[in-house]
Amino acid sequence: MPWLKRMAARFFGHGLTRLRAQHRASWLHGQADGFRSGHSAGVDYGYKEGHAEGLEAGRQVLLIRDSRSTEHRPPQVDEHLFDDWRLPLSAELKKRIKVDVGRLLPAHAQPSTAQWKMIFSDTPSTSVVAGAGAGKSTTLVLRILLLNHYFGFELDSMTVVTFTRESRKDFITKLIDVFALWGLPISLKQGRDLVRTFHSRILPMVRSLPGFERLQAFENLSLRAQGDDAEVESNPFDLRINDAQRQQLNACYHGLFTRDQRFRELIQPLSRHGLQLRELERDHPDVQKRMAVTELAAQRDEELCDAIEDLWFRAGAWPIKGIEPSREAFEINGSTFHCHGYIPSLDAWVVLGFDPRESAQLSRPNARLSIRAEWSVKRTLFQAFCRKPLIWLDSYESSRRVLATLAGDAAAGPGFDYKVKGELASAPLLDCFVAAAGFIENLGLDVPTAVSQMSFAKDDPDRLFFEALSLYWRALEDHLLDQKPPVMTYNRMFALFSEHSPENFKLLGDALLRPLSHLMIDEFQDVSPQIVSWLRASLREIRSRGPAMHVGRGAQRSSLLCVGDDWQSIYGWRGSSPSYFMEFGKQFPSPSTTRVMLSENYRSHQHIIDAAEHIVRAAPSIAGKKAKASGAVQELRPVNVLERDDQALGQRLTAHYNRGDSILMLYRRSSDKSLIEAHIQSVVNVDSSLPYASRRLKQLTYHSAKGLQADAVFLLGDCQHLTSSPYKNQVYRMAGLGKSGDAEPYDSAQKDEILRLAYVGITRAVSHCYWYVERPEAQAVNMPKASDRISHGKPFFADHRQAKSST
Repeated sequence: MPWLKRMAARFFGHGLTRLRAQHRASWLHGQADGFRSGHSAGVDYGYKEGHAEGLEAGRQVLLIRDSRSTEHRPPQVDEHLFDDWRLPLSAELKKRIKVDVGRLLPAHAQPSTAQWKMIFSDTPSTSVVAGAGAGKSTTLVLRILLLNHYFGFELDSMTVVTFTRESRKDFITKLIDVFALWGLPISLKQGRDLVRTFHSRILPMVRSLPGFERLQAFENLSLRAQGDDAEVESNPFDLRINDAQRQQLNACYHGLFTRDQRFRELIQPLSRHGLQLRELERDHPDVQKRMAVTELAAQRDEELCDAIEDLWFRAGAWPIKGIEPSREAFEINGSTFHCHGYIPSLDAWVVLGFDPRESAQLSRPNARLSIRAEWSVKRTLFQAFCRKPLIWLDSYESSRRVLATLAGDAAAGPGFDYKVKGELASAPLLDCFVAAAGFIENLGLDVPTAVSQMSFAKDDPDRLFFEALSLYWRALEDHLLDQKPPVMTYNRMFALFSEHSPENFKLLGDALLRPLSHLMIDEFQDVSPQIVSWLRASLREIRSRGPAMHVGRGAQRSSLLCVGDDWQSIYGWRGSSPSYFMEFGKQFPSPSTTRVMLSENYRSHQHIIDAAEHIVRAAPSIAGKKAKASGAVQELRPVNVLERDDQALGQRLTAHYNRGDSILMLYRRSSDKSLIEAHIQSVVNVDSSLPYASRRLKQLTYHSAKGLQADAVFLLGDCQHLTSSPYKNQVYRMAGLGKSGDAEPYDSAQKDEILRLAYVGITRAVSHCYWYVERPEAQAVNMPKASDRISHGKPFFADHRQAKSST
């Protein structure tokens, strides 16, 4: 609208407004109609114009969509120990092998479906859960036959690991016999090279290092010369210390004691504590029984002192230099007793004991009891009621050790025994050092480092013991390496080639690693963390070397087959743990793993199996385990549980022997063996006169019986958890073993282990099992025991203890 017209309209409208001449409602209505019609027309026009322009622009623009993630993610790490490969087993080859086995092996040795699954496993890793009597040995031999004969894998690319000399010999014999059926002669040397212990594999690795070509293992030291065969045949789990080893231990002790002031400061209080008489709780049954004769014992005490001193004097063991002869009087439970001497350097009193080599029938004139019996009463009363520092010399030999200690003769060793809390008995100090260090190292830990992380009460003598151990163990390792030729413990060897030292593998040639390419390990439930770390590091190195390591050979890549039974893991006290077998897939990561359950038992009848499984089922285990009797049908007989009666046991054992049965007599304590032999002497005399292979009676500890069987098994003693071990609980946590948050993981593991130990004992039986259990008053109070799991309402148990008490 022209500007002049707009001005005229505005003045005209303003005039009308002042005259109030407009109709407001009409105006508003018109305004709204105008807005709607104008808005509609504008939108319609704008849409059409914009749409046309947009279509034209779209013909000239390419739409690009970016699908990339804005998040930074690095590539994944391949943690597998093996390449992703499969054994090329065709259906035709499987059929051919089965035909050969059916033709060459007797009917009773034909594999079951589960055993064929083990033989034909085609994955890089295989876990075989084989219960007691599962027939795993023949199956493992057929697995070796498959790899060697049917696939052309060289025997020197394999290692079969067994834990004991006996099982190694048996397996080599079976290997030679089975291969001979296929017309494949294997020499005894080839068998020994294939079937090994872990220790015989690590030794050549360390000997390949510069300067260690003639290295000796401390565990194999002997005063007589040994060759390589002797080292292979040795038993590294034998914890007894021989003379050659003790010479090295004492020499190291002497050197350290001479030059290290702190070590000397630690030994003095340890010696005083170690020599002191062990305390006995006043509510102990022996104390309660002998308290009644306290006054009578006091009346004859001076005469008893005279009699014992006479014995020591005649033996040339008294007086002792450094001990002042002094008849000091002590008040014991209201009565007066006497000691024999005083040691100023230790501020301790001395009582002479009754040497065990003297006749037990010796007695004072007109005395009703023997000197030995009178001395036992006095000792018990002193243990319960004497709180002065007191050294009780039990034997003439112990007096010589004390004399050496007092004279400061460190060349002969410490000269006193010590008892670490949690151990069942005291032992020479250096033996205690070796045992504690071995346990720590079996868990894959360094001794000084582990000791630095322990904690003890200020007045706990174990605090001083472990500080002394830390100093001594480092000194011992240096001392052994200084020998000509150098010496090293097996644990130290494994540590050199563990996951903590992977760079050391670069020093090894292919020939040393190649035998570990295809590993088959028996009794895998008994491996320790130290061994597991070495195995994983070895397998990782083999994979990293790749195809170049196998050029021109039939055996390519690597594999691991482990056979075990977590219910038979009974060596936790030396550092083994079933957790590595129970968590096999986690501990040995693989692209693919085969799990095999060998649940058929070819040894025992179903009642034996069910009774043993009922005992052990309370312990954590691999899920789904339930064995069933296989083979010849046997009469079902329950496991007979009886009160401890050595005479009745002897009579029943003799009856079985006279019927021609093979017999295992298993005991928990070595003292039980001597007690029972008085009741089976006639059998022992006859059986020991026979050639070893013809003998039908074996007397062993529960732990030594693994792998054995007999028609009749006699179990002497319960399986009970007796002590708590503060230091082992600490290092167990350091090693990552046990349940998270468990303050006593080692003790918890031992409570499970006593159930497994009973399982091992029971499952040695083919037909008969008799379990003689101590009466409740003869067992430790409030400590768990395997017999707590015996069920009275089950057909596989016959508990005669209950029947006897009810009559």
